[in-house]
Amino acid sequence: MGDINRREFMKRTAGAIAAGAAVPGLAGGETPRLTATTMRTLGKTGLECSLLGMGTGMHGWKGQSDLTRKGHDACIEVLAHAYAQGIRYFDMADMYGSHPYMKELMAAGRIAREKVTLLTKTVSRKPEEVRADIERFRKELDTDRLDIVMMHCVTDPEWPEKMQACMEVIEDAKAKGLVRAHGLSCHRLEALQRAAETDWVDVVLARINPFGVKMDAPPDEVVPLLRKAHEAGKGVLGMKIAGEGQCRDKIGESLKFVIGLGCVDAMPIGFLATGEIDSAMAHVEAIGAA
Repeated sequence: MGDINRREFMKRTAGAIAAGAAVPGLAGGETPRLTATTMRTLGKTGLECSLLGMGTGMHGWKGQSDLTRKGHDACIEVLAHAYAQGIRYFDMADMYGSHPYMKELMAAGRIAREKVTLLTKTVSRKPEEVRADIERFRKELDTDRLDIVMMHCVTDPEWPEKMQACMEVIEDAKAKGLVRAHGLSCHRLEALQRAAETDWVDVVLARINPFGVKMDAPPDEVVPLLRKAHEAGKGVLGMKIAGEGQCRDKIGESLKFVIGLGCVDAMPIGFLATGEIDSAMAHVEAIGAA
């Protein structure tokens, strides 16, 4: 997207900032300002999570990520700091290798399982493997129930047809109380288009920032689909807010843009240091106070 078009698009969405930065519904018409730790409801799922989420998958692949590559103590420090600062949404995946760290923190009482929303993802594309993944994830996190399970890195626009058997496995796990909600992380615009209109999707995770960095299409093509999903009662999670680190110096601008859209419920960011968490939280505070 060119600079002129991007400026025009951001100008059109700027009017939603004030509405998006307020929390409606309190008696007396009070509208407390949005903060990074404001709890948000994910569509029709009934699940709540903090506006700002702790992502664990920066350059995640083969059971590792930039966060876990920092080493055990550094990884634990960042995750524990996120929780201590009020973040209640932790975004994980099998390919990130972050499950054991969360298990350790919950077992030590440094993170209260009942106070957090745990999202994880499977890259398996065979129903028997998805079923095994769900059982393994529960053991790796030492939890009876996974809050959100997603099919990871979905790019095929025909995923509802081709992955139906896998979807049925996750739906069955939900019916048994092993999973509370399901969905997918989209890595192609056409996959997101199908997600916005597919009833099976409780929660969708999509790339969004105002710069078009590490996204599946320019913002003006992605945003209408996020709005469509949100209006259909799906939980909408926005990833790549910092463009996988490429827009780290513009995180404030990106947060303001995404919050102002009014259709993104929460945003997991792949923080690698405690200071990054504090900085992002301060940016959200400033947006809410504007």
